[in-house]
Amino acid sequence: MREILLVGVGGFLGSVCRYLASGWVQRLAPGVLFPWGTLAVNVAGCLGIGLAAGVVGARQWAAPEVRLAVTVGLLGGFTTFSTFGAETLGLAREGEAWRAAANVVAQVVLGLAAVWLGDRLGRAL
Repeated sequence: MREILLVGVGGFLGSVCRYLASGWVQRLAPGVLFPWGTLAVNVAGCLGIGLAAGVVGARQWAAPEVRLAVTVGLLGGFTTFSTFGAETLGLAREGEAWRAAANVVAQVVLGLAAVWLGDRLGRAL
């Protein structure tokens, strides 16, 4: 039960942070038909989980409960790949195939690069 509560509290905080960060980024580009807010949150979440994996994997600095709360809870609530899928499909359905394709490429390439960078940074600490 303790683990479920840790994930739940982390997920709550991550979801609130996602909502605020995504909305803030999207408001920086009003009227633009591209999900910049989701992209920013996904890349930041990938960087965060890569950093956490690098720090924990290389140094074992955190207790299993902390790792669970941060990676599954906080970062799981923060990243938005389900939203990414829905927005990409929405773009495609609206006849914006090139924007849908650009969204897929940007999310995957930048996300994977951010996980790699976070891991490298975490291992260097």
